[in-house]
This record gives sequence, structure tokens and C-alpha cells, in this order.
Amino acid sequence: MKIRVKAKEKNGIVAAKLLIKHPMETGRRKDKDGNLIPSKHLTTVTLDYKGETVFDAHMGTGVSKDPYISISFTGVKGESFEVNAADNTGETAKKTVKIK
Repeated sequence: MKIRVKAKEKNGIVAAKLLIKHPMETGRRKDKDGNLIPSKHLTTVTLDYKGETVFDAHMGTGVSKDPYISISFTGVKGESFEVNAADNTGETAKKTVKIK
């Protein structure tokens, strides 16, 4: 799992765009040999700014591969925030981003 983030501040509002590279398998699809592909999907995505969670998403199998999320929150140019993601297999990813 890999997280890509762009964040720009304008007039005190930060526009953050997240792209999370993840297969988002439901556990119902079959491979070319007819075997079920195990379930592997994001369960949570959070965005923390100044020690406070400003975005908290709980996801399931209905979200497409490589989800794109756009978020706006009040923030200051030059400061940082953290994005955390976890899936149902226990895999996690973290990204710290500086606001431009």
C-alpha cells in the first residue's frame, strides 16, 4: 500500500488530495484458475492535523481499486499533517505531508 498526497493552502483552507494504491479485493472475485482471490481492502483512513483527527473514513469492499479522496480543512501553509491507512489484513501505511 502506498499513499500519495498533494496539499495546498489558500485563504486558510487546505485542499488535500489523496491517492491510495491498494487492490481493494472483495474476496468474491476469482483468478484465472477459478480460485477465490482473498479479501484485501482498506478499513480505515485518517488525517490528523495538529494532534486532532480532521478526517476519519471507515471503508469496506464497495470501494474501488486505488481510492482517490479529496478533503478540505482549515490549516496553515508550511505546517504538516499525517495520513494513516489500514486494511483488513493488518497492513498499514503512514505519510507525513507538508502543506504548500
